[in-house]
Amino acid sequence: MQTLTSTHHNARQMPQSISRQRSYWDARVYNELRSGSWSLADLHQKIDLPAWQPYLERLPRDPYVAARWKRMSWLMLDDTGEPVALPYCPMAQAEAFNDAETMADKLRHYAPLEERFLQRQDVIEFIKGWAGLWGIQPGEPILMQINGVRGTALTDPLQGQGIHKDGSQFLSVLVINRENVSGGTSLLSFDKQGRQEILSGDLAPGEILHIRDDQIYHSVSGVTPFDVSLPFERFIIIINCRFNDPFQNRILREHFPGVVLNEW
Repeated sequence: MQTLTSTHHNARQMPQSISRQRSYWDARVYNELRSGSWSLADLHQKIDLPAWQPYLERLPRDPYVAARWKRMSWLMLDDTGEPVALPYCPMAQAEAFNDAETMADKLRHYAPLEERFLQRQDVIEFIKGWAGLWGIQPGEPILMQINGVRGTALTDPLQGQGIHKDGSQFLSVLVINRENVSGGTSLLSFDKQGRQEILSGDLAPGEILHIRDDQIYHSVSGVTPFDVSLPFERFIIIINCRFNDPFQNRILREHFPGVVLNEW
């Protein structure tokens, strides 16, 4: 992957509680998140990507984004540090974080992640490892999505959203499938215009990009097939927590009165 690092360096000390689940991530990941706002890692040895593929085939269509398929669930850690699925709650993003016409300032309703997927041991360990990386505490809502695009013609996975933040403090993107894909290039930038570029490159299946979503912007380019006679597909997991979006926090509080929210 090609990386282009801006001369600006956005450093912030990570909380001490981030030391939990250290065995899941290389020390390099923690060092990069201490000194900057992002890190790229490879999870091939920790997850069984071929076993995850059938779950992609059963994804329903996204009713808000053309040519996209999606499921999402709200999770949290219980008092023992184990992930549990919360009851249904819609996704909500204010226009400040999502200015796409089909998604801004709307409640979006999606089918939940399959229970069999969430019960897989490699998925459980991934969620625990991710929560430990960021120091997520029991009771904090975690949003986990599987989504992706497939088709035969140029597709914008973001439907015009462009360079953006998701409205949380901590965000990671894990690529789980990339077949016959040209494009789908991940971009990180310190500004919404993309002039202060940090990274531009194509993530392979098994690679995960950790992002301080409250400090930097991200995007992905349009997708087309290499071989125009065959369809393409690219699917990812997005997982994030500690929301800065008051709209999302209000909806979370309505559905889960007892959860721990990032409210100020």
